[in-house]
Amino acid sequence: MDGSFAISSDIAFTPTVKAIQSRKGSRRAYQNQEENGGWETEITDDLAAFISEQISIFFATANAAGQPYIQHRGGPPGFIRILDRKRLAFADFSGNRQYISLGNLQDNPKAYIFLIDYVHRRRVKIWGEAKVIEDDPELLRQLMPDGYKARPEQVIVFTVGAWSANCPQHIPQRFDAPDVAKVLAAREARIAELEAEVAALKGETTARPPATA
Repeated sequence: MDGSFAISSDIAFTPTVKAIQSRKGSRRAYQNQEENGGWETEITDDLAAFISEQISIFFATANAAGQPYIQHRGGPPGFIRILDRKRLAFADFSGNRQYISLGNLQDNPKAYIFLIDYVHRRRVKIWGEAKVIEDDPELLRQLMPDGYKARPEQVIVFTVGAWSANCPQHIPQRFDAPDVAKVLAAREARIAELEAEVAALKGETTARPPATA
């Protein structure tokens, strides 16, 4: 991983980007952030916890000519594993077999991961480098989620260069179908419980003898 950046956010904030920030009026705020240490460059406990909950990520690469490509990767919670403070990895499942990401990484190791949590309206951007490992069946077995019906082909190991968490502005709040089903099931159970209580109370009222004058 290229560690030549004096400030971690320079991985994204090129001189051209900074010039635009100055022209648009946001450079001062980002300069203050840089003076306070810039972006995180290692996987913190908070980031590890966030990653462990994700079931969907967007994985970006670019070919030797700089043409970008974004690929979706999904799986059960925990399908992305933390190897250490600088590396995460996941089993790359068989898909449409175009192998664009694999070809891009062979020519250009620069990569990027975008994670978004619609429920809590959080997003995390991770810059770094990635490599493909095709000859380590034991590592592939370790990374394969238990009971998940997919065919793993290779491993993607991603080395973190820097990461940043964005504000929730403009993130729509959405819920996954299993989470909605749980809430609806709990509501139906509560309704049934209340209906039973009402029926019991009605039964007590009917059985009680009328008051005498």
